[in-house]
Amino acid sequence: MKTLMQFSEKENDYHEYQARQNFIREQRTIKKELEAALADKEAALDREKAAVADMEAFRAEVARLKALLEQRGKPH
Repeated sequence: MKTLMQFSEKENDYHEYQARQNFIREQRTIKKELEAALADKEAALDREKAAVADMEAFRAEVARLKALLEQRGKPH
C-alpha cells in the first residue's frame, strides 16, 4: 500500500509541475502578445504624429504662399 501511495504522490507532484509549467508558458504568451500590441500602438501613434507634422508643414506652406501672393498684390 505504501508503494501505491508513493506512486500516487509522485503522479500528483508531476501533474502539479506540469500545471505550473503550463501556467508559465501561458503567462509568457500573454506578455508577448501585450508587448506586440503595445509596439503596434506606439507605431500607430508615431505615424499619427508624423501625419500631424506633415499637415502643419502643409498649412505653413499655404500661409507662406498666400502671404507671397498678397505681397504681389493679387487676392487669394
